[in-house]
Amino acid sequence: MLDLKAVETCLSDRIDGFSGPVSAEKTATGQSNPTFILSSPSGKYVLRRKPEGTLLKSAHAVDREFRVMSALKDSAVPVPETYFLCDDDAVLGTMFFVMSFVEGHSYTDPRLPDCSVEQRARIYDSMNAGLAALHSVDVDAVGLSDYGPPGNYFARQISRWTKQYRASETETLPDMDALIAWLELNIPPDTEKPGLVHGDWRIDNLLFDDSGSLVAVLDWELSTLGNPLADLGAQLMQWSMPVGPEGRGLYGVDRKALGIPEDEAYIALYAKRAGLADTPEMMFPVAFSFFRMAAILQGVKKRALDGNASNKEQGLRLGSFVGLFARKGLDVLNAGS
Repeated sequence: MLDLKAVETCLSDRIDGFSGPVSAEKTATGQSNPTFILSSPSGKYVLRRKPEGTLLKSAHAVDREFRVMSALKDSAVPVPETYFLCDDDAVLGTMFFVMSFVEGHSYTDPRLPDCSVEQRARIYDSMNAGLAALHSVDVDAVGLSDYGPPGNYFARQISRWTKQYRASETETLPDMDALIAWLELNIPPDTEKPGLVHGDWRIDNLLFDDSGSLVAVLDWELSTLGNPLADLGAQLMQWSMPVGPEGRGLYGVDRKALGIPEDEAYIALYAKRAGLADTPEMMFPVAFSFFRMAAILQGVKKRALDGNASNKEQGLRLGSFVGLFARKGLDVLNAGS
């Protein structure tokens, strides 16, 4: 848990109008970076920190989350207000930042079972518009021209996540090895100018108001500059998973009856809003997304086994899906070949 006295001192020193005392409630989500809702007489705040223990290099980049949300403050992409970043590990044990608390609805089930058909349609349309707005951000104008390294986005991402996966590998998975091999041999040409990529664009990383409008985009840990189709691919990948609390997908769902657009319609609308000349081919981005999610979940599993996961039980449960994501990545390739 948090040292609330240290937290209160930080907030008092760095946030105008703050008044204590402060209490903290750890969210059930935030497997990668533990997240706490702070309550005080002056209002609510959110603290997001790196986990404790030995961490993989370049993982848990809360400083990058802080930077990108700060840069997007006046953009068309809704983000919480950022207050401060503390890189002194002596304060709370690990680096952390504090941002505003945004009121909104968080949905973990993309079927949106508690919403009406009209609400679902608005939420999905708002999500689509938000993604196009993100990819339309002028990275030079917002000060993010150096937010990602040069070179082919997919090439460097595959290299990075393969290294992360190997570093946290606990068993040999032939499907994962085959998926990595195919991706390495079939990397598409890069975009002429890289755009801002969120890295984990899913409905459970977004907040919506009562009308279904997008009010906040959260969890920017994987953001960088690169090929925007990676975000669209990540969303399509999630939808192809089984329904329910584990898969959190739309597989087998009658989308028309629920007011949820089919993949083709969603892609076409995104392409129009993003100003693309043609509807993009999504086989590689979706297969890549399955690979990366498998690598991420392998890291979650390894941290749980090592005893430094945010939630050990949930970490082991999520880690059990590594093989499924690898297999489904291969299924995408087989279907498109």
